[in-house]
Formats: sequence, structure tokens, C-alpha cells
Amino acid sequence: MKDLPDVINWRRLDDKLTLSGQPTEGQLHQIKDLGVTHIINLGPHSNDGALEDETSSVAALGFEYIYIPVDFDNPTDADFGMFCDALDRVKGRTVHVHCIYNARVSAFFYRYAKEGLGGSEPEAHALMDGIWRPGGVWAKFIGDDQSLDQPNRYAGEDY
Repeated sequence: MKDLPDVINWRRLDDKLTLSGQPTEGQLHQIKDLGVTHIINLGPHSNDGALEDETSSVAALGFEYIYIPVDFDNPTDADFGMFCDALDRVKGRTVHVHCIYNARVSAFFYRYAKEGLGGSEPEAHALMDGIWRPGGVWAKFIGDDQSLDQPNRYAGEDY
């Protein structure tokens, strides 16, 4: 499977799983051309930069769409549980997971690996660190007690 570097913060975990920030309508077509059959979206439709009607857009392309709107100011264990359930449902399929910037998604995959549910913790951390370093509520969400009093820091901006 090729990569789509024009999609914001595009990352590949393996031959069946890619991650990114919000794809455009045209980029959804490119993602479909990669053989992706399922889209998991952690970014609320109300966020700046979200597609006007992503549900209809992905349905028209024939994707199965799983929508888990994670409040950026309050990621919860319930959100993480729904994410884990979604990954279980799509196991073995070709899947693309996105949010608005790939911050939520990379943190969720890091926690997933850290809790021993799948993937390599060092690789998931490196992937997340290439996008951002969570602070505050996100540090708590991923179990990084050393960064609880830090702001969120984004690659290329302050490190």
C-alpha cells in the first residue's frame, strides 16, 4: 500500500492500518483507492476543519464508518473503550483512523500499545512524539504523570 503524504500528519502503522489528521473529500477518494474499507473518526464533526458531512461522504464511497467523537478537552476511558471495541471489530481489515490533526489518534494508539493491547509501545510513542507531546488531560489519559503540568506541545512549534 502506498502512502499519502499530502494528508495532514499521515502515518502508517502497518500494511492494513493508516492514521492521519482530517482528510479532504478528495483525499477520502485516494484513501479508498488504497483499498481501505473502514474509517474510524475520533474528531467531532463540529471541529474546525471537519468535513461538512463526513458520514455521507464516506458512505457514498462505500466505507464502513465508525464515529467516536472525542472531546479534545476531556478524553475519557469510555472513549478509549469504544476505540478498543472498534479496533476489535475491524481486525484484519484495511482501516484508516483519523481525527483533525492526528493528536487524538496517535495518543489513543500509544495508550493501546502501552496497555499491551497491540503494537509496540516504543514505536507508538515515537509516532505520537513526531506529532505532539501531550500535556494536561492528555498526559493523564496516556498515563504520563511527568507531563501533567505541561501544555500540549506540537512538533515543529516548540520542540
